[in-house]
Amino acid sequence: MSGTTLEQFSYDNKIVKYFGAATIIWGLAGMLIGVIAATQLFLPEANLGNPYTTFGRIRPLHTNAVIFAFVGNAIFAGIYYSMPRLLKTPMWKKSLGWFHFWGWQVIILSAVITLPLGLTTSKEYAELEWPIDIAIAVVWLAFGANMIGTLLKRREKHMYVAIWFYLASFVTVAVLHVFNSLALPVSFFKSYSAYAGVQDALVQWWYGHNAVAFFLTTPFLGLMYYYLPKAANRPVYSYKLSIVHFWSLIFIYIWAGPHHLLYTALPEWAQVLGVAFSVMLIAPSWGGMVNGLLTLRGAWDKVRMDPVLKFMVVAVTAYGMATFEGPLLSLKNVNAIAHYTDWIVAHVHIGGLGWNGFLTFSMLYWLWPRMWKTKLYSVKMANTHFWLGTLGILFYALPMYVAALTQSLMWKEFSEAGRLAYPNFLETVIQIVPMYMLRAFGGLLYLSGAILMVYNLVKTAGQGAFQEEELDEAPTLAKQVSTSGEFWHRAWERKPVFFTILATVAILIGGVIEIVPTILVKSNVPTISSVEPYTPLELQGRDLYISNGCVGCHSQMIRPFRSETERYGEYSKAGEFVYDRPFLWGSKRTGPDLQRVGGKYPDSWHYHHMVDPRTMSPGSLMPPYPWMATNMMDHSNVGAKIRAMKKLGVPYPEDYDQVAMDDLQYQAEQIVASLKSSGVEVLPDTEIVALIAYLQRLGTDIKKTTAANP
Repeated sequence: MSGTTLEQFSYDNKIVKYFGAATIIWGLAGMLIGVIAATQLFLPEANLGNPYTTFGRIRPLHTNAVIFAFVGNAIFAGIYYSMPRLLKTPMWKKSLGWFHFWGWQVIILSAVITLPLGLTTSKEYAELEWPIDIAIAVVWLAFGANMIGTLLKRREKHMYVAIWFYLASFVTVAVLHVFNSLALPVSFFKSYSAYAGVQDALVQWWYGHNAVAFFLTTPFLGLMYYYLPKAANRPVYSYKLSIVHFWSLIFIYIWAGPHHLLYTALPEWAQVLGVAFSVMLIAPSWGGMVNGLLTLRGAWDKVRMDPVLKFMVVAVTAYGMATFEGPLLSLKNVNAIAHYTDWIVAHVHIGGLGWNGFLTFSMLYWLWPRMWKTKLYSVKMANTHFWLGTLGILFYALPMYVAALTQSLMWKEFSEAGRLAYPNFLETVIQIVPMYMLRAFGGLLYLSGAILMVYNLVKTAGQGAFQEEELDEAPTLAKQVSTSGEFWHRAWERKPVFFTILATVAILIGGVIEIVPTILVKSNVPTISSVEPYTPLELQGRDLYISNGCVGCHSQMIRPFRSETERYGEYSKAGEFVYDRPFLWGSKRTGPDLQRVGGKYPDSWHYHHMVDPRTMSPGSLMPPYPWMATNMMDHSNVGAKIRAMKKLGVPYPEDYDQVAMDDLQYQAEQIVASLKSSGVEVLPDTEIVALIAYLQRLGTDIKKTTAANP
């Protein structure tokens, strides 16, 4: 530019390297834990006979490691590399970047420690307890402050499309995390949700669905808009399509959460809104996919030769498949077949393995040679990784679709006599064991490909020289001039604060309209007079149930289908859950629903079933929990739990916390006496006694109008 002085500056590659290395390390760990969890579902011995490595405890460890450690670090690596280059300025504060990096790793380590110990809220994708939630908020705000600060000192006038998605992701995840994490602490690692039952379910899936949207989708769309054109050396196909894609996606996505709760006790109007907006989502989602794939028009010969582009093509295609399947699953007739089956598992992993995993791999393969100023060590090895990963996805997902259809058809089949053809839930589980084996094999293939990538990247770095600081130059951003006559969106792109406010308003509208009436309008959650608060021992047993991750396999939500009421009993009502903090409706049935299990079996059955499930249910895949018969419960915080629940609105009598231990001991002695009459000797303060108290309470507040099949 004539007469303009250029300013020199440098980009920091070191923080990108650290986030990239963390992505690789945590990715291998998360995938390995996933393979172990998949193996446990057909080989109970793989639970390793201790409370810390059971499926119920390592499943949330797997999801947190993959989502927040692997994918999260990949997002940060991609943003810390791309954002400074798009804005022609270094990140605002190096110190904030390093606080962000080390803070995030400490958060992940805290999850690695607390989740196997059973310190969990049990909320899907939000299992970490309140001190860690606060740390997440602080570190996330530091990340956001660094982004906003960088925007304000940029040298590039307009914000490129990738940055729109980065901003929307930051704002929305902050809002979702704070509101879903509201809880009343009982102790340093125990809290109760601020919401109960139906309200908790709606807020959780408002978060759960949109955590997928704004952590696993929108930031990766931003990465796609930067790295795909860079790798292909071509401009984005359509600027105007990217505008429609962005604004329609962030506005519509936030409404879709209730589609996870179809046919449940959630108010019908909320379910209808969730379905309507979920169906609309396919348009903006596919707009992004089309924009990505058509950016490669004329470059298909390069795609055949370049493993980076191969990974990107499959990633964008997997995004298209997952975002077609999501609206499909939100249709009530499809949801009636798919919900609680392995279809949901397949759907999630098409997105996770294909979209997030493959785009991350492509980004790492693109970044490493550039930061080390060399060529990729082995293109052949990268191509081998591509095929191992692709086969891994196929071996993972296809068996899960077969398993899902098998499950659903067997659950719903009736004989000519009008009875359930398969009344024993275990019959449906045994049929799909081969599918679980194939799924684990697929996970192993995928992990093998990732290990090959690590070797390739290490060798790539070894043959190059790392460039810690990368020099660049650009003119200072001129003062804003009149935007009269400028395309309206181009004018918005010059105003990052205004743009961020607009994005915040767009994502808040749907959340406010769906959630506020459910919380404030009492008629949305009608009460049932016979439903009473949990006794102190039942509350302890419920917390133990949560601690062991039982909700990962067992639902507590009977839908109004004949097949479910015949199998389990009276369908679930909203008023049954008014004291449930958190709700435990579940999202997958590997075992039967437990909403009406209270009184169905004697205390001794539950005792033997927990100590060795196969003595009561031959062929069961449930891990044994023999330590529950000897581990002593810590009842020292019972009074604090009662006080916390009372503050949250549970109608315990005044000063009940002072006599709660007396009631607990009395109920425990009754269960001990019942077990003794069946030949089982156990101490009253053991974990098994508290768990039995909780299980025997389930559903007993509601008169059963339909007897459950044995």
